[in-house]
Amino acid sequence: MTELTHTSKKIQMVDLVGQHRGFQHELDEAIRTVQQHGAFINGPETKTFAQNLATYLGVKHVVPCANGTDALQIALMALGLQVGDEVITTSFNYVAAAEATALLGLKPVFVEVNEHTFNLDISKLEAKITPKTKAIIAVHLFGQTCAMDELMAIATKYHLFVIEDNAQSLGCDVVYNGVKQKAGTIGHIGTTSFFPTKNLGCMGDGGAIYSNDENLMAKCKSISAHGQGQRYEFQQIGINSRLDTLQAGILDVKLRYLNDSLQKRAHWAARYATLLKNVSGITLPQTAAHTSHSFNQFTIKVANGKRDLLKQYLFESGIPSMIYYPKPLHLQPAFGYLAYKQGDFPVSESLCSEVLALPIHPELNEEQVVFIANKMVEFFGK
Repeated sequence: MTELTHTSKKIQMVDLVGQHRGFQHELDEAIRTVQQHGAFINGPETKTFAQNLATYLGVKHVVPCANGTDALQIALMALGLQVGDEVITTSFNYVAAAEATALLGLKPVFVEVNEHTFNLDISKLEAKITPKTKAIIAVHLFGQTCAMDELMAIATKYHLFVIEDNAQSLGCDVVYNGVKQKAGTIGHIGTTSFFPTKNLGCMGDGGAIYSNDENLMAKCKSISAHGQGQRYEFQQIGINSRLDTLQAGILDVKLRYLNDSLQKRAHWAARYATLLKNVSGITLPQTAAHTSHSFNQFTIKVANGKRDLLKQYLFESGIPSMIYYPKPLHLQPAFGYLAYKQGDFPVSESLCSEVLALPIHPELNEEQVVFIANKMVEFFGK
């Protein structure tokens, strides 16, 4: 490995400016067009983007909305669940899925994750199902999908709805029933976020819901617009959640480059894997056989209680890193009413003390990746 003491370009966790340089003129034109026609809400770009995203995903219907958390809430509302119904999701996760569940008066029920993939541990799922269980939110964490063949078999057996939280895995491929398709398109409803750091991110907030189920998508569309059918005809209680036309125009441009972006992420992930394969004390990300990996995050596990020391060492070397996530949801004060305790989910709890996400984005270069790897080797060689 080439020894580097510094990099000529600052290393960023995500380069939200540099990612646009290659197609800036297309973005400028998209923004200018919206400015000129003035349809800033529900303009033509919103409809065009929804159609193009549906084509990319291979689904019939896409409903854009204001953000990924709204997408989850709208999906849950469309399923017609009742207060007190139980929704299974994971504790090693961002708060959005459990939060949307709780906001609707539903009960989040946490399940353990697989220590290798960080996704829902299918072997622990059936034990969490009760007569009150009505849905599963399958979170495709860090860039790869849950084991959807097994998950859907269990959901079918118990007549459960499945919502796929695809915010970190948009563009990922998954083999389901022997056929390759896009992540988020297998369950009853898929959701995603267009937060700027996501694989497909806008310049603000945004989200979407998608499915082949026309009736469910009609409900989602209505719910996202105050429950309206025809204008001023309110068929159900809804919310106000719209994707701005400007953001839709930006996303439609960036969608054209999504596959290229994912290929670059995969390239840098492979370089990390090569450069770090002999470093003892860490476990590199593992990709399950049924799925590709979009590497929204490149998450390693650090053994022997050295995670925080490594993070500090990298910081002092000019290398950012992030901890996703420092505390599992079942131990968060917001969910204290569920009466979980320390030790209920040992894998999730352990991961929270071990995981560290390294910089992974298309704008990285070889010098930066080698420098990061060198510093990792240096730390563990001490």
